Amino acid sequence: MKKNIITLLFACAVTNMFGQVPTVSAPVKMEAAGNISDKVTHKVLKPLAKVALDKESILIYDYDGSLFSFNLESEKINWTVKATDSFTELCANAITLQDGVVYVPFINGEIFAIDNQTGAVFWKSRLGNSTDQIILKNQIPVINDGKLFVTSQNGNIYALDIKTGGLLWNHKLDAENNESPVLLFNNKVFIQSGTSVYSFEANTGKLLVQKSFEEAMRGKLVTDGEALFTANEKNVVFALNPDKLDVLWQFKLEETQNNIKERIFCKDKKVYFAAQGPEVSSIYAVDSKAGTQIWKTDFKADNVEYMVEESDNIWGYTRKNKLFQLDITNGEIAFEYKLSTRPISNLEFLGDDYFFYYSDAALIQFEYKTKDENEVYLRTSIKDDVYSAFLKLIR
Repeated sequence: MKKNIITLLFACAVTNMFGQVPTVSAPVKMEAAGNISDKVTHKVLKPLAKVALDKESILIYDYDGSLFSFNLESEKINWTVKATDSFTELCANAITLQDGVVYVPFINGEIFAIDNQTGAVFWKSRLGNSTDQIILKNQIPVINDGKLFVTSQNGNIYALDIKTGGLLWNHKLDAENNESPVLLFNNKVFIQSGTSVYSFEANTGKLLVQKSFEEAMRGKLVTDGEALFTANEKNVVFALNPDKLDVLWQFKLEETQNNIKERIFCKDKKVYFAAQGPEVSSIYAVDSKAGTQIWKTDFKADNVEYMVEESDNIWGYTRKNKLFQLDITNGEIAFEYKLSTRPISNLEFLGDDYFFYYSDAALIQFEYKTKDENEVYLRTSIKDDVYSAFLKLIR
């Protein structure tokens, strides 16, 4: 799949001219709910319906803030969708695919429901009324029982109707800036904000518990099916009872380490997390019942930027572009490789031979055996100040 750069640039130019179907940007009449600063406006463009999956394609949420579907067989862009307006080019969010419908949050506060086959928009919703601020950041739309949940940079958690994008409920949170996706568990919605952790009744938005802590809580909330886990902005990981949010145990990182944020997940009654530090970054495995350390793997003079569980292995990459694979049972490094390209997205695995990631220059297919970094789609321009991108195989 490697291409001559000139050929790729020409292909990109052609698809930019003919292969994209932009969304309609003409003004539409919206229905509004809520106060002026945190109101929700929405517009249904066509009735929401289940859609067959375009299994030959991958969704690319590019770092310029545009979302497009790319056919991996023909290597052409199927369609492109952008926010109605945006004061800067930035992705900074992730997408969710359910029943063939793509739910995408944009930084300007818009959320679209999109047909994965055609790029046609079912509905548009907008949180707040700002045109010069980031409203949605680091959000992954969480969908359950006909509701879509996100938190925002205007101090709210929102529940939207996935059929229309209309507001079902919202609640003002402790902090103005909220950059974590919610956790949905036992028909409750959990979120941390500022120095608080909250639980809400998912259907009604009724506040059940608000637990206060000494430090700001920054770690993404995860669960092992029994307890909840999160981390503060410094160096403590907490296990919480999901009913009253009482602290079950605390685990303290190395003194110089912190910044777990989204680098945390649970599997088989263990919680795994990656902490960063000025000299050493570490990935920990901790017993989710007792809070005792099982193993720790250090990355010296580097920082773990991303990690994910795949087939009983932990894959990820570091700030210095080192790709790694750890055995999840003991933390031993099974694979390590210095990439020549800079990854800025999640890893999307397809089969046992390769996975995809997005770099600052291209969509890359990485082959395990040959260690080839194949350029599948090449951008026509490269930005210096790249924040993030996101990939989703349609399956």
